Amino acid sequence: MTRKRDSSGFQRKYLKYTIALLLLALLLSSVGVWIYVRSSTTEAVIDKYKYVTERMGLSLENLYRKSDEVTAECIVNSSVQDSLKREPLDELAKSALSGYFSYTGMEHAADYCYVDNKDNIYTRFYSTVSYSDFIKSGFVKHMGEEYSRTKWFWAEDTLFGTGKDALFIGRYVRSMEYAHEPGMLFFKMDDSFLEQGVKEEKSISEGCAAGIIDGTGQECTLWLPEDYELPKETVQSIRKLAGEGTAGMIRNGERMRGGVLSAYRQADSGLVVFTFVPDEVLNGGMDQILLVLAGIYLMVVAVAFGLSLYFSRRFTRPIQIINEAMTGFDGRDFDRTIELHTNTELDQIGQSYNKMLGNIERLLAEMKEQEKELHTSELNMLISQINPHFLYNTLDTIYMLARINKEETTMRMIQALSKYLRLSLSKGRDIVTIEDELENVKSYMEIQQIRNASLFQYEIDCQVEPAQTWILKLILQPLAENAVKYGFQDIFEGGLIQIRVYKEEGYLMLSVCNNGKPIEAEMAERLNALAGMPAARMKEVFPDKKQGYGVVNIVTRLRLKYGDEAGIWYQALEEGTACVIRVPEERTGKDEE
Repeated sequence: MTRKRDSSGFQRKYLKYTIALLLLALLLSSVGVWIYVRSSTTEAVIDKYKYVTERMGLSLENLYRKSDEVTAECIVNSSVQDSLKREPLDELAKSALSGYFSYTGMEHAADYCYVDNKDNIYTRFYSTVSYSDFIKSGFVKHMGEEYSRTKWFWAEDTLFGTGKDALFIGRYVRSMEYAHEPGMLFFKMDDSFLEQGVKEEKSISEGCAAGIIDGTGQECTLWLPEDYELPKETVQSIRKLAGEGTAGMIRNGERMRGGVLSAYRQADSGLVVFTFVPDEVLNGGMDQILLVLAGIYLMVVAVAFGLSLYFSRRFTRPIQIINEAMTGFDGRDFDRTIELHTNTELDQIGQSYNKMLGNIERLLAEMKEQEKELHTSELNMLISQINPHFLYNTLDTIYMLARINKEETTMRMIQALSKYLRLSLSKGRDIVTIEDELENVKSYMEIQQIRNASLFQYEIDCQVEPAQTWILKLILQPLAENAVKYGFQDIFEGGLIQIRVYKEEGYLMLSVCNNGKPIEAEMAERLNALAGMPAARMKEVFPDKKQGYGVVNIVTRLRLKYGDEAGIWYQALEEGTACVIRVPEERTGKDEE
């Protein structure tokens, strides 16, 4: 039992491969878009936080410059300069000087301490800081050897006794009138001092970590996003910034594990402000982009699937029709043609199928006709072979009677006919020698000469070994018959038939020429066209079997025996007609061997 094929198999394959190619294209494009957008977005975020870091650094610059101006004003203050003179200040002046530092304009100053060159301490009125406390604090070592410069340093509050780390601003206070040991002024800044300079930029940098470290790498202040902690490796990298660079941007969006680091160093204070942008922030916008891409791709896939389904049905339906017509053809029903109107190559396939059906139907009809003719031919052959010895004996008896009666013409006629019949039968063989073939055509022409006295003469020129060269039998006789029948139909005497057998370029050539009426051009063209026609179409050229039928028979037999290498052609001469036959020399006689 034959299993019915699934007519939708082609459609499923088409959809499968189409969707696979589409998904591959979308995957590759999404990767490309992801890389490009991620690179562009990351670059934009990095540039943003580099800008924020630089703004924070410039804010530190402004804070330092303002603190330097304030401490410079303190130095030139008359009360401060008086405290550096040889004569000590009275208690009222000391009290006034202590109160002066509260109004210097140093915002966010949590406390202050001024030590003149005579070891006097000036602080807030409620402060209990003594000179020994000042010495023990060790703040002197932070001032260094520079003559007069505002110094920022981050240290533990051992001066005012809070014990907490804080930012201190100090400066030497020298007399402008004479050389003497300088005094020292210190301001302790509260936590909001550093924040005020970077507050605006810090609000811009939401989501990133930002902070300030001093020249030793100690953390001064740090702002972290909620539920975020800097990786240890990042902390170590940030601390190393303290000893690097001189001033300005010392890190411009440097990539490191977990994020991107930017840093600005304030040269005078030695403080470094930094921002660290985590990968989560860098890639934060990509989530929305991916959602948008996913939505677009889903829409593209849905539309592509719908279009593919539509077009696959449109194009697979004709294929299904062709498949059903071909698989359902039983070899008998030739009316099941295909009608397609797709404006594609499928229409040509349908037309070719319909044409093929017509050809098969015609070939079957021709085969039936040929079978019928074959049966008739076989029957005739059987009849012609019935007791040939009886025919020969009868002819011999007639020959003897004609001889007794001395009828020479009858004797010649019977003898020629006997030879002709003997050679025509050839014991059932298809291949005969050139000698036998020429003997056969001689017998035929002698019979015709007896019937048509003085009508024609014949000449035979054989340039090959007649007993060693073989040819398909009964080839020359039909040509000689045509020469007599058609070539000499308008004459009564003086006709000539020339038969020539020779070799040319490896082929055996046989020619029959007559000096009678030249063949008509149309007839020559029709006869010569037989060489390139299929056997089934040859009989259509001469359907009435009155003219050309003998030549059709010759061409058919030659082609069956020698294939396309055999040839025959007619040519009209100035006086008469020539017919030439060509067969392969190397194949002659093989059937007899």
